[in-house]
Amino acid sequence: MFGKKFQLNDQNLMLIDEIGKHMPGGFFIYRAEQPEEILYANQGVIDIFGCADQEEFKAHTGNTFRGMLHPDDYEAVSSSIAEQTKYKDGRTDYTEYRIIRKDGTVRWVDDYGHFTETDFYGGIYYVFLSDITDKRERMESDMAVRQAVIEALSKSYHTVWLINNVETETFSLYRGDTKGSTEYSMPINVALNHMKYSQAKVQYIKQTVAKCDQERLQRELSIDSLVKHLEEQHQFSINYLRAMADGSERYFRIEFARLDMPDGKMGIVCGFKDVDADVRRGLEEEKARQKELEQRIALQERLLAEETQRKQLDQMITAMASDYRSVYYVDLDTDEAICYRADPEDRDNYREGMYFQFYEAFTEYGNLYVDQKYRDGYLKFVEPDNIRRELETKSIIAYRYLAHRNGEDYYEMLRMAGVRHPADRDDHIVHAVGIGFTIIDAEMRESMAKNHALAEALAVAEEANKAKTSFLSSMSHEIRTPMNAIIGLDTLALHDETLSPQTRDYLKKIGGSAQHLLGLINDILDMSRIESGRVVLNKEEFSFSTMIEQINTMVMSQCADKGLHYECRLLNRMDDYYIGDDTRLKEVLINILSNAVKFTEAPGNVTLTVEKTASFQNQSTLKFCIRDTGSGMDKAFIPRIFEAFSQEDGSRKNKYGSTGLGMAITKNIVELMNGTISVESEKGVGTEFTVLITLLNSEKRASDTEKYVDLNKMYVLIVDDDRIAAEHARAVLDEVGIRADIALDGESALSMLDIQHGKQDPYNLVLLDWEMPGMNGAETAKQIRSQYSRETMVLLLTAYNWDEIHDDAVDAGMDSFLAKPLFATSVVREFERIARRNDVNLFREKKRAELAGRRVLLAEDVALNAEIMMDILELEEIEVDHAENGQIAVTKFMDNPPGTYAAILMDVRMPVMDGLEATAAIRSMDRPDAGEIPIIALTANAFDEDVQRSLQAGMNAHLTKPVEPDQVYQTLGELIYEAEHQS
Repeated sequence: MFGKKFQLNDQNLMLIDEIGKHMPGGFFIYRAEQPEEILYANQGVIDIFGCADQEEFKAHTGNTFRGMLHPDDYEAVSSSIAEQTKYKDGRTDYTEYRIIRKDGTVRWVDDYGHFTETDFYGGIYYVFLSDITDKRERMESDMAVRQAVIEALSKSYHTVWLINNVETETFSLYRGDTKGSTEYSMPINVALNHMKYSQAKVQYIKQTVAKCDQERLQRELSIDSLVKHLEEQHQFSINYLRAMADGSERYFRIEFARLDMPDGKMGIVCGFKDVDADVRRGLEEEKARQKELEQRIALQERLLAEETQRKQLDQMITAMASDYRSVYYVDLDTDEAICYRADPEDRDNYREGMYFQFYEAFTEYGNLYVDQKYRDGYLKFVEPDNIRRELETKSIIAYRYLAHRNGEDYYEMLRMAGVRHPADRDDHIVHAVGIGFTIIDAEMRESMAKNHALAEALAVAEEANKAKTSFLSSMSHEIRTPMNAIIGLDTLALHDETLSPQTRDYLKKIGGSAQHLLGLINDILDMSRIESGRVVLNKEEFSFSTMIEQINTMVMSQCADKGLHYECRLLNRMDDYYIGDDTRLKEVLINILSNAVKFTEAPGNVTLTVEKTASFQNQSTLKFCIRDTGSGMDKAFIPRIFEAFSQEDGSRKNKYGSTGLGMAITKNIVELMNGTISVESEKGVGTEFTVLITLLNSEKRASDTEKYVDLNKMYVLIVDDDRIAAEHARAVLDEVGIRADIALDGESALSMLDIQHGKQDPYNLVLLDWEMPGMNGAETAKQIRSQYSRETMVLLLTAYNWDEIHDDAVDAGMDSFLAKPLFATSVVREFERIARRNDVNLFREKKRAELAGRRVLLAEDVALNAEIMMDILELEEIEVDHAENGQIAVTKFMDNPPGTYAAILMDVRMPVMDGLEATAAIRSMDRPDAGEIPIIALTANAFDEDVQRSLQAGMNAHLTKPVEPDQVYQTLGELIYEAEHQS
């Protein structure tokens, strides 16, 4: 518009002014250089600023561009104009800014400016100016409404993201959850302002999304995935689980909407919303709908199944009913019957669907057609009360009888079943039955013929069995008679000292063969008795411990002869007595054990273990396991071991010799006792037999017969280096009320004996193992006998043969022996036997000396304790001298002549000299009563170590404070009596 030669002169000014008058807005020109002088302003500009004329405008604005602008807008407008004109070829700029009118009001204007260079003015701007205040206010109002709407819509979202451009992934956080919904909110929001969308997505998922949804969300929130969805639809959403700060997880939803940006690019709005309640409610509703659907499907399937079942039942009933001449349904309560199936060949009977009175019709049928022999049974069978009574415990009842109809005789069966079983109803009463008639003539006559043939065969078999039994009995007598002579003559011949060695060897072989033949005869007769049923089991009360002891005695001797180790163990407590056939049970166990010994070579082991495996009502099941380390058996032979005459090695070279009947007899006896027997074996390793027998319990106990011994007063010391065996023995004794302690070696046993004697509570009985490391049983017994009277009994507890160690045990001071395993009944019985033999009553009170008039020395440093003890002693008229410490007690004893004091009561802890030192000093004095006077410890020290120290110091007894007066009187009386009578 203005060239390089532009200059405002009168001619140009008139032209410009004329043009300015016709412009709709303002127009002005100002220099680009400071102070930005206004060269021209038309009337439109003056009017916009509310000025009256040109002079007033110049005065209001200072006639500069800066003066035209609101002071707060000048810097921003200048920078914007300079930036725009710098890069535009036409050097045109646009800006909006505020002005202050002459009356002080603020108005908004828009400014279209053009820059040009002139020779006369330098750089100038000529500007077109319009008042846009009203337009801007309308726009701002619209924007405010829009913003309010957006804010209102955004309130339902925790976070709103805006992807401005999907190509560049420019990203802004429109609304952020910074109120602490998660601990990551603030750092995330800060980070998001500096990231592209893909970076923000990764950060958000890593910090806030639950682990289970992270991989899926990384995939579904990719920019490509979002664009693809929004090209197909303008909105969609994705649900996910968000990890909360408190460790919980909540369902969130991101709702996406497509934006068409002003630059033509696609933008995306992402709104994050907490939908946990809605989602979970939806899940519950879906689950409920699913459950309802499943229930409907299940109901439908059940109804279909029931319909199918009904059809199948109808078909089955029809098929099964075809076997009956006629079928009826009977209501026993109303006596009403209906025919369901009629006999097609019997036109005189009821037709299908006909109703009739049951009892009258069936009674009439019986009287007319049932044979006289069966009639009474038939009439009773159809009585309604009898039907109910029989069907209380049976599902089906039937009656067979001979019928006479239409000139024919045939067998018929009447069968009844409850329509519903009594157990299926509350009253347990049968109310209705189904009845069927069927002809069984052919089957009945065939069965009768077979029964007749079986009866004849049974009679023949019984006769044959009687003949066999008679033959075996006769042969037994006939064979035993010469066998007796052979064995007797052979025995006599062997006593001839003139026999040659060869002849003696022949005679021994004759005797062995005769014994073998005799065993064969016995086994055959046993099998014969079992097969003929002539073996009757006794049900008698027997001592279980006695039976085991008898078995152990026999087997122990056999094992000792072969150099085998035998052991019997009880794995838990057995009752004292059971009811059954102990002879047969013993025969079974000895037979198996004897085989174990026979097939085991030294140095092998044979073991018997006994265990109670069950107890029900008045019965107990016992398990006997016999294990050996012998030759064992092949797996192929084990199934045949219980067959008669069965041997693994049946050749003539079988070195063990056997009839092959032993195991068959054993199995038969076990089964007669309602027991079981099984075997496991491995060639070259050994064999294990297991016998399970159930016996009746007996109410009899060992204590019922042991009146001489008070079990509650017995105190036993068990000495055994095998802790398991010792604990078992203690448990066995504890079951019957006998107190017992355990020592694992001889030294510990002697120490415990000392302590209990010191406590005036000695052991009555010591159960002593023979073989122990260190001090063995013999040495321990000698020490016990050298220190204690015969009233402390010592019983040898051993698994060895008593005969082999008898002399050594007696020499060591043993009173008797008990074989392992231990039974309480055995202990009590042997204890009582020895006590009676020695004329000893272990539980009677010991003899006491009279205490009245006796003089006692009391050593006690606590005055109150001394005063109390003196009062207690004076109640028995005992004179007391008091010593305040051990030194004074020693002095008083030494200063008084022998016999002055009958006893000394000595406190252990005292000043100057304690009780132990005082006792040692007294015992070392060279006077007759120093070693004999009873010294009794009175102390609060109650541990076994304290008792041991008291006894080692020379005290006779150890009483623990607070002591009972009666205990003091008893101890004084007994010890004074013993001291006086020993001297």
